[in-house]
Amino acid sequence: MCVRISSSFTRIHTIPSLSSTPSRLSKHTSTPYSTLLQTPELPHEPQYSSPINAEPLHRYTTGGYHPITLGSLLHQGRYKILHKLGWGGYSTVWAARDEQEGRYVAIKICVSKNYHGNRGHREMNVLKSLDDTQHVVRMLDHFDVEGPNGIHPCLILEMLGPSVSDLVERRFADGRLPGSFAKGVVRQALMGLDALHRREIAHGDFHIRNLAFTISSVANISEDEFINLLGKPDVGYVRYNDSGRLGHGIPEYIVRSAGLHARSWPLSDTIKLVDFGESFPRKDAPKTLHTPLVVRAPEVIFKDRLDYRVDLWSLGCMLFELFVGQPPFDSFLITPKILVEQMQEMAGEALPDRWVPLWESMRGANATEAGGPGLQEWLEEMYFDGERKEDLTRDDIVELGRIIRKLLRFEPGARASVEEILNEPWFEN
Repeated sequence: MCVRISSSFTRIHTIPSLSSTPSRLSKHTSTPYSTLLQTPELPHEPQYSSPINAEPLHRYTTGGYHPITLGSLLHQGRYKILHKLGWGGYSTVWAARDEQEGRYVAIKICVSKNYHGNRGHREMNVLKSLDDTQHVVRMLDHFDVEGPNGIHPCLILEMLGPSVSDLVERRFADGRLPGSFAKGVVRQALMGLDALHRREIAHGDFHIRNLAFTISSVANISEDEFINLLGKPDVGYVRYNDSGRLGHGIPEYIVRSAGLHARSWPLSDTIKLVDFGESFPRKDAPKTLHTPLVVRAPEVIFKDRLDYRVDLWSLGCMLFELFVGQPPFDSFLITPKILVEQMQEMAGEALPDRWVPLWESMRGANATEAGGPGLQEWLEEMYFDGERKEDLTRDDIVELGRIIRKLLRFEPGARASVEEILNEPWFEN
């Protein structure tokens, strides 16, 4: 295990668990991104409980999630719900059968638009503008569904396979992709991101959990065979902790998300960008983003003006993680103050003057000087750790560090463009 003495604490770097659910911390695990997402706080005494650990039940309320049961039909009976694929702070995602077109799809059901502005419709409009763009998930249909908790935008998306992080967890015990395979993933991710940035659209949540593999067509298999690929749904009935009746808008049961990475999906070698819930065009930039803190751009932390270049910082973090097997910054017990200190160590440059007053307020009286290694030193120390497989040379890692350094710049305008990174000869070798 590598221990780094940072400017304010002992920094223990571990390989992250690349799953969507928290796992036991060990030498080769740390807190996954999903636990770092900002979601509304839990009530002090939860009213409801379920044996399934999934989306928070208190979010099934006016303005929150839409309750779903397996086998239910949406949009005049066209879409039949078969399984749950996942959930986030602002949506649940379900596998369904499109009875009209005879295909399997993913349905993203957003929280009520009446209480969360235009999040769902903004995502819908972004995906419309990217229709048939290579290496970007396709939106096939969209509609609103009205339920007890409000009116919910629903996005019908092509059915994709596991994410890159799922694949790493399943097939690579040390958490590290082979170098040539990682380069192929990067090239495709860059092509997808370049298509967004040419339209001045930010993804806003760019990391390896939002890169998914396409799958061979499963349209011709039966529902039973499809569900078998996902695994039999595991449900946990919801109960009212005071022995009363379930409230209006609370689901009868919670469904555990399907383990895509644990099944024998007919994968292709094509990668697509997914989850555009944080995406935005330049003319409709939000005040903040909910990107996982460990890959969040510094301008988000310092509440600066945002545009598509937030993705460039996240891209630098993603490159480090894809080739090394862990993010460049700590993911365990990280705070904005600690993260900014580590950012300064990595970037090796001063914060922009306009951020300094807020930074002085953040760090308070216990200010310390940065004392950790810089980007290249840390990159080499982590890659050549003697514990994980090494198939890249030291010259390769020097080149990788040079590329990452062009992205981990505090000033958004100083970062290399996606097109520039895509044209780097190193990714073709």
